[in-house]
Order: sequence, then C-alpha cells, then structure tokens
Amino acid sequence: MTEILEFMTTAAVGESDDPREQIRVGVLLANGRLAGRSFRSRAEAEAWAQDGEEVVEFNAVCDCDR
Repeated sequence: MTEILEFMTTAAVGESDDPREQIRVGVLLANGRLAGRSFRSRAEAEAWAQDGEEVVEFNAVCDCDR
C-alpha cells in the first residue's frame, strides 16, 4: 500500500492526467525484479545501475501505448 500511495503522490505533482504519459524509470535487476526505489530521471537510474542491470521505462498505471 505504501508503494501505491508513494506513486500517487509522485505522479500527481507536475505530471499529465493522461495515464499514457505517466512514464516511470526503474532498474531491472539481474534477478529479473525491479529495484525497490524510484528515480527522478533516466540519468539517475543509469548512474545507480550496476553491470548486468538494465534501466527501463514503464507505465505503472496502465499497459497502454502512447
């Protein structure tokens, strides 16, 4: 529940109301799971990621095309 509230708070600040535009940046760990933290930008995620990890962009609200 904390993750949902955190996302809702972050998404509400300065982002579009269109769920297709609410893109998040994360790091896909070597074990196939997303890192348990959020990133403000792709550059921040790339700086945090280690070898074998991939920076990904995803829509946490819906699985929809832009």
